Amino acid sequence: MPYNIRIVSTYPPRRCGIGTFSRDLANALEHFTSEIGYIRVAVIDKDHLPYHIPVDLVIDQYNPQSWRNAADDIIARAKESSNKTIVLLQHEYGLDPDDKGKDCRGTNYVNMAKTFTENGLTTVIYLHTVLDNPDEHQKKVMQDLARYSQSLIVTTESAIHILESPIYGIHHDKLKHIDHGIRMEHPSQFDRLEIKEKLGLKNHVLLTTIGLLSPDKGIQFSIKGFGRFINESLTPQQRNSIVYLIAGQCHPEFVKSDNGENYRRFQQTLAQSLEQANVRWCKVSSLFEVEYDKFDVVFLDAFIEEKHLLEIYGATNIMLLPYLNMQQISSGILADTLGSGRIAIATKFRYALELIHSNQKCPPGIVIGRHARGILVDPGEPSVEQIAQALDYLVFNQNKRLQMEKQAHQRGYQMSWDNTAWALLQHIDFLTEENQIQTGRGVTFKRDKPSIYQNIKDARFDDTAGAQQEKKSDA
Repeated sequence: MPYNIRIVSTYPPRRCGIGTFSRDLANALEHFTSEIGYIRVAVIDKDHLPYHIPVDLVIDQYNPQSWRNAADDIIARAKESSNKTIVLLQHEYGLDPDDKGKDCRGTNYVNMAKTFTENGLTTVIYLHTVLDNPDEHQKKVMQDLARYSQSLIVTTESAIHILESPIYGIHHDKLKHIDHGIRMEHPSQFDRLEIKEKLGLKNHVLLTTIGLLSPDKGIQFSIKGFGRFINESLTPQQRNSIVYLIAGQCHPEFVKSDNGENYRRFQQTLAQSLEQANVRWCKVSSLFEVEYDKFDVVFLDAFIEEKHLLEIYGATNIMLLPYLNMQQISSGILADTLGSGRIAIATKFRYALELIHSNQKCPPGIVIGRHARGILVDPGEPSVEQIAQALDYLVFNQNKRLQMEKQAHQRGYQMSWDNTAWALLQHIDFLTEENQIQTGRGVTFKRDKPSIYQNIKDARFDDTAGAQQEKKSDA
């Protein structure tokens, strides 16, 4: 019998990475017509945006009663269908205000999960932020989400290690790693040249940073790193054949915060970085009329539609991800970069460590990732020199750059949205079968007599064993 899928999340046209994630997941699930009955979205909204199918319920983010009403509606609709309803909650602290409207301090997700589970709905929670140093509220929310759901899904293995550690103490059986999906297959060399010619970038090396902008994206440092590279490593003629594209607008929430003061300070920071980098720059709303030979840095100040976004991925040679939040466990930009067969120069945030360095021990300084599918740098001011060094290595070593692209694509190929959706469906099958298994597997023994045997140590929590293994590896 097919499943009805109910997603609770933000959703386009709201400009939110989690909304884009949910849209791409929903589109991928739709391909499995034998396994899926219907897919519907209860959207978390705060700006009264216009929504269309698959959105059929709207939750007012700052109205606790709206969350409760949505939960009741979802349960009622589930009871009307002969298909089993699976609820996918897309959790992010920033989407969960408390009853007084204070951001990040709510329990709306927890209350929803509890209500669904008590009414017999299989509830699966995608975690988009996992903190390794949570406060008491953040810790309790995570533990309660585990308590009131059948499974927590994360896109990195490292997040599983954090969640099952003493920090949270969540049982391993509750946790599941499923790759973040990617939207784009590897374009051939002909495709890249064709796209570059279309965009006016023929005979240019294109560096790109893409996505919603804010101070923690770190572009103030990548600008200075790029400037150092072109001023130190390139001749004036070579400089005309490379451009750094920063594509995307500032996040709407950030623009409005603190009456726009944070946004104004950020613009001042960018202006200082551009001046210190000694680069020629411009800001445009379209890429089709830019004279790239005259500029080093181009800001595309526009909301980028899906088709144009994929073209930018296709035209890119090197993606710069100078993020400052090292706890970030997911990045659609990084996933799509590898899926596109493109090289990332990224700071050492959690998701980059996993995709580029396979969660191996990473020393300070510039590091070519394990399997050579990208380059890692330290965040903040140290990244300036390291980004310049990484660009020097990649730009002047075409054969190595192309080999790294192949290595990136090999990992990205495993992460297609169809593969991700199928892994989710298999996991749902497992969860629903587990729920149907009857208890009574045998007599339960309670220890009344001391044992002479040593307890078996779990290597996941044995720090000594891990340290010894690292020592052997280093040797």
